[in-house]
Amino acid sequence: MIRLDDVPVPTPGPGEVLIQVAATSFNPSEVGLRRGLLRAVFALDLPYTLGVDVAGTVVAAGPEVATHKVGDRVVGRVDSGGTAAEYVVADADAVVPAPRTVPLAHAAALPIAGLTAWQAVYEHADLHPGQRVLVNGAGGGVGGFTVQLAGRAGARVIATASPRSADTVRQLGADQVVDYTGTALDRALTGPVDVLLNLVPIDRTRAAELLRLVRPGGRLVSVTVPVEAPAEGLVTTTHLVTRNEPAQLTELVKLVDSGELRLDIAASRPLADLAGVHRDAEAGRMRGKTILVP
Repeated sequence: MIRLDDVPVPTPGPGEVLIQVAATSFNPSEVGLRRGLLRAVFALDLPYTLGVDVAGTVVAAGPEVATHKVGDRVVGRVDSGGTAAEYVVADADAVVPAPRTVPLAHAAALPIAGLTAWQAVYEHADLHPGQRVLVNGAGGGVGGFTVQLAGRAGARVIATASPRSADTVRQLGADQVVDYTGTALDRALTGPVDVLLNLVPIDRTRAAELLRLVRPGGRLVSVTVPVEAPAEGLVTTTHLVTRNEPAQLTELVKLVDSGELRLDIAASRPLADLAGVHRDAEAGRMRGKTILVP
C-alpha cells in the first residue's frame, strides 16, 4: 500500500547533502519493487519511501562535502531510494549539476532512464554509423532516450511503439515506427537488423522470436529480462543492469543543455498522486516519463 506520511526532515551525514526535491520521476521497476519481485536485488526495511530519481536544490551539506554547496541545483540517482518526498539525503558524489536550459523539475526524468539508454547504446550495442537498430519498446521513458542516442551514434533507428506514442517517437528521431499492437515485426522489417535493443518484458517464446530479427554476428541487448543466446552463437546477447555512473549523467546533462537530447515529459503529477501513477502504470495507461512534484 502506498500512503502519504509526515516524517522528520533527514539530516545529512559525512559526505552527504540534503536536497529539497523539485521532482522525482516514476520508473516501471518501482511497481516490481513494491510487489516484492526484486527481493533478490533490494533488501528493504519497511516502511520504505519510493523514488530513486531526483532533481532539486541542496539546502544543507554534511561534513567532508567539497563538491556541492547550499543553493546548488542538482540531479541524480539515489540508490537508497526516498526521493518521493519533499527532502532527501543523498551521497554528494551521486548527484551532479542539473541542466540549466530546462525547468529543474523536468531534470528528474533523466537519471535512471538516461543512464540505461546511454549504457545500452554506447557500452553494449557497439553501434556504428549506418547500422540498423531496432528499439523494441520505444514509447517508454528509456525508449525515448535510446532512440535519440542511437540516432546520435549514426544508426538508422526502427522503433516499436503504440499509436499513442508513435508521433512522439518519430519526433525524437526514429526513422521508422512500427505499431506493435497491429503489425508483426518480422513483416515490418526489410531484413534483419544489426542490433536489437529490447526494453520490453518478454517470455521465452517472444525472446526466441526477437533473436530471429537480428542478423548473424549481430547483437541483442535486453534491459528487462535476460535473453538466452542461440546455441550456435550467431547472435551476441547481453542483459543490461544499469549502473549509477555520475560521470555519464554529467555527459547526458551536457547533451540536454546543448539541445542534442530532449526530455520528453509526458505528464507532471503531484506527489500525493503517487498511488494513482502506480495504478495507471499497472493498467498500461502511461507513456514516456512522468514526473512527480511535491
